[in-house]
Amino acid sequence: MNDHLRSLREALARVDVARVEAWGVQLCEVLRHGGRLLACGNGGSAAEAQHLTAELVGRFEDERRPLSAIALHADTSSLTAITNDYGAGDAYARQVRAHGRPGDVLICLSTSGTSRNVVAAAAAARETGMVSWALTGPEPNPLATACDAAVAVPAARTATVQEVHLALVHVLCGALDAALRRAERPAAQRARDSALAAQPAPTPGPRTAAARERPHPPARRPDQGVRS
Repeated sequence: MNDHLRSLREALARVDVARVEAWGVQLCEVLRHGGRLLACGNGGSAAEAQHLTAELVGRFEDERRPLSAIALHADTSSLTAITNDYGAGDAYARQVRAHGRPGDVLICLSTSGTSRNVVAAAAAARETGMVSWALTGPEPNPLATACDAAVAVPAARTATVQEVHLALVHVLCGALDAALRRAERPAAQRARDSALAAQPAPTPGPRTAAARERPHPPARRPDQGVRS
């Protein structure tokens, strides 16, 4: 097998998928009650942050309502203005303070776990009362420490870490969608039942009424056999 693919397979086998699935369930509750997801990263990690938010605002695999999610690097006017006026280290932290509310979620992606602006965003999320999660490369690293929870990919290659992060983004979206279906199915079923109960009972047609008025044939006594 190709060395790159072997490294990817080994990293996938060792990463904490169960934690990401649990995040999906928790994120479902935040979003379905009006909360928001913010996501940030640099370079390839920025692309994966935007990939994640696109899956939520649009859809992942199944049809569902849009969910509130913002990739912080995507607003280039704000990003460049903040960088110009306050420095690159505040590029994401200032946006977290602007858009985040207590109980919202920030997902930080960094292959090294040392990106200064992403670590600053995690610190701002904590000050704001948000929940912060990190997808990083090998631990220990500053970003994993700064966030409430982290999933670290045990791989030396940056490319491998990025590829595992993308797989975990899809795991997160799948777990979120499954939790959303479970949470919203009972309400939808109740609505369908109520609609059916409200429908008027069908009235018998002419043929049904005629059949109802037709006399029944007399019952045959046991001693009335068939003559041959």
